[in-house]
Formats: sequence, structure tokens, C-alpha cells
Amino acid sequence: MKQMHITETVLRDAQQSLIATRMPIEDFLGVLDEMDKCGYHSLECWGGATFDSCLRYLEEDPWERLRTIRAHLKHTKLQMLLRGQNILGYHHYSDDTVRRFVTASIENGMDIIRIFDALNDLRNIKTAVDACLTAGGHAQGTICYTLSPIHNLDMYVQLGKEIEAMGCQSLCIKDMAGIMSPQECFDLVSGLKQAVRLPIYVHTHATTGLGYMTYLKAAEAGADGIDCATSCMSGGTSQPATEAMVYALSQMGFDCGVNNDELKLVNDYFVPIQKKFAENGTFDPYVLQTKSDALVYQIPGGMLSNLVAQLKAQHAIDKLDEVLAETPRVRADLGYPPLVTPMSQMVGVQATVNVLLGKRYQNIGKEIKAYIHGEYGKAPGEINPELIQKVLGDQPMVSTRYAETLEPEFEKAKAELGDRAESDLDVLSYIAFPQQAAHYFEVRDLKKALIAEYTIKEVK
Repeated sequence: MKQMHITETVLRDAQQSLIATRMPIEDFLGVLDEMDKCGYHSLECWGGATFDSCLRYLEEDPWERLRTIRAHLKHTKLQMLLRGQNILGYHHYSDDTVRRFVTASIENGMDIIRIFDALNDLRNIKTAVDACLTAGGHAQGTICYTLSPIHNLDMYVQLGKEIEAMGCQSLCIKDMAGIMSPQECFDLVSGLKQAVRLPIYVHTHATTGLGYMTYLKAAEAGADGIDCATSCMSGGTSQPATEAMVYALSQMGFDCGVNNDELKLVNDYFVPIQKKFAENGTFDPYVLQTKSDALVYQIPGGMLSNLVAQLKAQHAIDKLDEVLAETPRVRADLGYPPLVTPMSQMVGVQATVNVLLGKRYQNIGKEIKAYIHGEYGKAPGEINPELIQKVLGDQPMVSTRYAETLEPEFEKAKAELGDRAESDLDVLSYIAFPQQAAHYFEVRDLKKALIAEYTIKEVK
């Protein structure tokens, strides 16, 4: 019987895509032991936007979150998403930070690290891949899938060969916007299967309505695994439903290795959690609608849910269609970067600013300026020359790997934090998100002071 590995995404990408990563650990702590019985190939539970959200919104230590999950998942591999030289932030970090962060992730319980670069500039994943392999983790190299006049099958197959040569133990096709058609997926998986010997995993979203069909064609082409979400947190900008995919694949002769009874218990647990977020407005029904227009604007799930949230906060949700229409125009101006973090946020914010100000590029974000300078890597295509001139003038672009120009960060940050850092993990959190981490440290200290005060009163 053919085997198909199932990666469950409810703790990371599913909730990131549907509720902007607002799920605190107490919402899923009670189901972790049950999830360990499901037989998943892996549980994607960390990385992506979870680290940022823990510090920024949830007042949680992301490292403690990882250790807690690890303590309950004794038989299931844990998986995370890492943005290469960006680690989990939104700009490039020094090599010493990347190595320390990857090593710490594995030491604190991570098994599989899916590593990508938003531009498919593989120079920007080499340090993370090497650090992962050195620390004993499983390095999964990633191709960010997108459609444009310059992206094609030959380009993707060549990337696959380079990922294999880098030493990665598996390869992921990451279709973050759900735009890969069934036939395109079949052709790409088939092409990669002929060119590389690595296990191939396919990641997509249900945004455009193609996801379920795309996964079936991935299976037919010989893919080794797919990403799915428990049914009440599936569909729309999330992944196809775990239960439905297992049901269909089982009838096609695939062994998915999961226990269907346990899958039902997990979904039953999350139903009231989903209902809670729907009732408080975090889970907007809009993200569940099938959006074939995404085949044009190519916005990934997490980006779309955040755009909705941001426009609501600015009382400008009526501008959403204009922002969606402006997004591909901005992307073309920037040389067709794949819309994946951090590029998706950068392009989305610039498109939003262009629409809200009523004039294109009247205000250009600092991240877009850094991208044009070359600080995120080599653009896939040609950047609009007028935009280059407006941002850089006569200043040259960076031609080398940008991280090579960065000084080591860790020791400087450690000295800057002083006693505020309780461990080297705090230092890494601070390097990744200085303001958010500093705020979290203050909240943590206040909680400890209140607990100490309460304990003293109890003793008296």
C-alpha cells in the first residue's frame, strides 16, 4: 500500500490563516495528549507568525510554548516554519543569530524545520540548513510556488536540485496562496521526482477552491506528504480538511497512518474554540469564502486575514477590493517576488498605503526600500527602474548575500538586556522582536511580583 504522510497544521498555519495567530496555549493544551495518538507524520505547531504573536498579543513565552507542546507530544514529530535568514522576523539577521536560533529550536523540542526564503534566493537558507543539520534536526528545504511571467517548471526543478545538493533531507513545495492548479502540481511533483531523490511534501491552501484537487494530483504524482487542518479549522484560507483528505486518499489505496477515531476527538475539541473566535469577531467568515480572484492577486491565507483585520482597525474595510487589485501591481513593480512572509506583508502594506493615500508610492515603507536596496536578497525579476531611482537615487544595490555585511548580534543584545534577560532564549526573542520582547519581559516581571506578593500574604 502506498504511504501518504499527514502534517496537521491547526496549531500553526491553520490558525494563522483563519484567526491571525491569536490562539493562546490554554486553548489547545487540553488536546495535546490526544493529538499525540492521531498518528500524524508531524504536527506543525511553531514558527511562522506564532513567535511574534506570543510576544505581541498573547503575553506568552514562545520558547515555553514549544517546550510544553514537546512535553505532551512524545510520539509525534514537531514541525516549524523558518524564514531562512529572516528566522521568524521581518528582516535579515546575522549568521550568529540564525545559528543560535535554529540550534535553540531543536534543543527545546523541534524535530523538522521547514526552511524557505521569500525570494527563493537559496543563499539565504544555507546558514539555517547547516545549523539544523549540525544540531541533529531534519532540514526541509522549500520552494515558494508562485505564478508570474518569470516563474516556470524548469526554474522550480533547478531549485529542487540545489536544495538537494545543499544537504536537505526533504523538499517542500510551498503554495502559500492556494494558486497551484492540480495539473501544475502533478507536473511539478513529477518533474522533481525525476530530478531529485528527496521525499517531497506539498503545502497548499483552500483559498481558491483548488486545494483538495491539487492534493489528489500530488498523490498521483508520488508526493510523500501533504499539510492538512482538522476540519473545523480547515477550508478557505486554511488547508484542506485532514479527515476529508484521509477519507479520499484511503479509498485511493493510500495508507495515511492516522487513527480516524482520534482525528474526530481532536476536531470535536476544537469546535468550541473555533466558535469562540467566531463570536468575538476574530474568525471572520470572509476568510472561508472561495476566492478564485486569488488566482490573480495571489494573496496567501495569513496575509488575507491580516489585511482584513488591519483595514477593519482603520475603518477602511470598504477599500479591501481596491487593495486586492493594487497588490499584483505592486508585486510586478518589485520584480514578481512570491507573496510569502515577509514579502507578502511588505507588498500588502504598500498596496494598502497606495490605496488609502490615493497616490501610488507617495509614501514608501522602509522595508520596501530595504528590499529595493537588496537587503532581502536578489529579486526574481526586474524591479521598476523608476521605483529604483525614487528609492536609491545613485546608491548601488547590494549584490552579495546581505547577511555577510552584518556584524554578530547576540553578545551585543545580551549586554544591552542585562538582568532583564533570564536566559539566552530571552536574548534571541529580543533580537527577533525587540519591542515586543521587552514588553513581554515587563509583563512577566509584573506577574511574578504579583504572585510573590500573594504568596507572602498567604503565608502570613
